[in-house]
Amino acid sequence: MNGTVPTGPGSTGPGSDSSGTTGPGTPTLRLQAPAPGWSIEADVVVVGSGVAGLTAALRCAAAGRRTVVVTKARLDDGSTRWAQGGIAAALGEGDTPEQHLADTLVAGAGLCDEAAVRTLVTEGPDAVRRLIATGARFDTEPGGDTMALTREGGHHRRRIAHAGGDATGAEISRALVAAVRTQGLRTVENALVLDLLTDADGRTAGVTLHVMGEGQHDGVGAVHAPAVVLATGGMGQVFAATTNPAVSTGDGVALALRAGAEVSDLEFVQFHPTVLYLGPDAEGQQPLISEAVRGEGAHLVDADGTRFMLGQHELAELAPRDIVAKAIMRRAHEQGTEHMFLDGRHFGAAMWEQRFPTILAACRAHGIDPVTEPVPVAPAAHYASGGVRTDLYGRTTVPGLYACGEVACTGVHGANRLASNSLLEGLVFAERIADDITAAPARRPGPAVAPTAAPVPLLAPEARPVIQRTMSAGAGVLRSAASLSEAATALARLLRDAADPAPAGDAGPPPAAADGPKPAEPGVEAWEATNLLMVARVLVSSAMRREETRGCHWREDHADRDDTAWQRHFLVTHRPPHTLHSRTTETAAFPATTAAPAPETEPNQ
Repeated sequence: MNGTVPTGPGSTGPGSDSSGTTGPGTPTLRLQAPAPGWSIEADVVVVGSGVAGLTAALRCAAAGRRTVVVTKARLDDGSTRWAQGGIAAALGEGDTPEQHLADTLVAGAGLCDEAAVRTLVTEGPDAVRRLIATGARFDTEPGGDTMALTREGGHHRRRIAHAGGDATGAEISRALVAAVRTQGLRTVENALVLDLLTDADGRTAGVTLHVMGEGQHDGVGAVHAPAVVLATGGMGQVFAATTNPAVSTGDGVALALRAGAEVSDLEFVQFHPTVLYLGPDAEGQQPLISEAVRGEGAHLVDADGTRFMLGQHELAELAPRDIVAKAIMRRAHEQGTEHMFLDGRHFGAAMWEQRFPTILAACRAHGIDPVTEPVPVAPAAHYASGGVRTDLYGRTTVPGLYACGEVACTGVHGANRLASNSLLEGLVFAERIADDITAAPARRPGPAVAPTAAPVPLLAPEARPVIQRTMSAGAGVLRSAASLSEAATALARLLRDAADPAPAGDAGPPPAAADGPKPAEPGVEAWEATNLLMVARVLVSSAMRREETRGCHWREDHADRDDTAWQRHFLVTHRPPHTLHSRTTETAAFPATTAAPAPETEPNQ
């Protein structure tokens, strides 16, 4: 089954796209940027410094491979450190990988690749133990050394290991960063990855990057390596309000698209149901109220104090996140408000201070005391279940390019991620990537070849808030054909204006907004805005095409799940100049990433 949806200039018509690796002559795109002025030689370059990136880097380095870690901010500034709840694995008495598998499949709403999930849950417990051996310290039961486990939404067992109460990600990040520094891995901090380098055979040859004025290098450079591991995290900044840090601008997905790789499931963006509500105009990173708060017994209530999740699902407040987010939005709409409340007053001050010190401090910083009052909460963009499509060893459809963590689509999450499976996914698949890279003899990358197409149109930094507001309004928690069409039109206008600016003296069409795009110059903010537009176009395109409600994709005009038509994935590639090609899998399982390319049909232009 093949199909496409118009999203702008050169938008897609009916057609299919290659299912295998890129090869000689495959058209690639790059950002408009200066030529590299310096370079580093390596065997492996890992882009990202969260649990996935650092795990892969440490394992490759331990096998003797020259490994370079590139990260957009400081080593410990990625999304991992913001993870509050914990890491899920069948570690408790009576729990089994099969039970973890069952809970994950239910949350994924029929779109999990079962082989990927089975890999996750069977290899997960030992991967967590190796993480502990690396130095991560998880909370234990009072008076003993037994690991303390809690529950979160969608889990029928207490299987969430946590650290520092609600600072699990920070502890994992601390341990991995310490190991990286102890082993002396080469790192390049404050560096935005730009594009993938490929050789004449279409194989990975490294990356270009821009170091933002700090460290040993400055400006645009390159790391030459035959293996590149994308671990760049999410793309939450494509929306106006998100739990993601400011660096989460979809850079890895956009790089992969420009390199010709397949991406999948971008329509499945998980909106965390309980984010601290700071008002209708709040934008940027918002404070998260971890699902573990509900796991310990906090209740969701409306303004009248009614627990509206009772009767909605057998797990009530601990239902999968998509169900809780939808219930919050429904009740809010019924009552003419924009938020609900999370009531944990019955915990008492001691429990808040010991179990959830980070959340307590964040709430109090905004004038709300959870000890004495319910906390206003509303859904906000939290996690991308989709990303760069991989196989069970993290291999993408571009030879030598790997992906793991939130930037990847392994098939584990399906249409909705099960709580606290993300850290485990990054850990397990990073180890698999390292094993795949180090199983073969080290080799030198081929000489990088010049791109075969003109650079993608560069957006001015002022386009970023326009994209974010467009996406929140048209492709947020509630979607419809009308809202998605409006979003697609607005995104197409941004692309058109960037690709073909009106000549001097020609007024041209009216701008998208008063603060719309201006002439762009290469730089970090322009590159980020350009990346956001690319991932936004794919997200909207796929959301328009999926005419059903499934998992965290909620179509108001198609309220039911339709397994006959839509229990399958869209595999999307980007082709010059601005065309999205989409093909559809036959089942919920992903095809191999290394299959021979299928004949390509030219899309309608």
